[in-house]
Amino acid sequence: MIGIFKTNIDSLEKRRYVIQAISSSFSVGSCHVDLDDCDKVLRIADLQVEENIIVEFVQKQGYECAVLE
Repeated sequence: MIGIFKTNIDSLEKRRYVIQAISSSFSVGSCHVDLDDCDKVLRIADLQVEENIIVEFVQKQGYECAVLE
């Protein structure tokens, strides 16, 4: 499954931090945050957990996160 999320991650530093946290905590394929997109889209390939778990995890890291429909 591919997860697509709207975030407020707005810098390279924050992006590195969140991607590292997700990659070390979950079994996922590639992770990317598009800093140029207005929704700062977080895309996770090969997501093995429910989307709401990722939303809660990113929020616990201090960032906004919601499933992008």
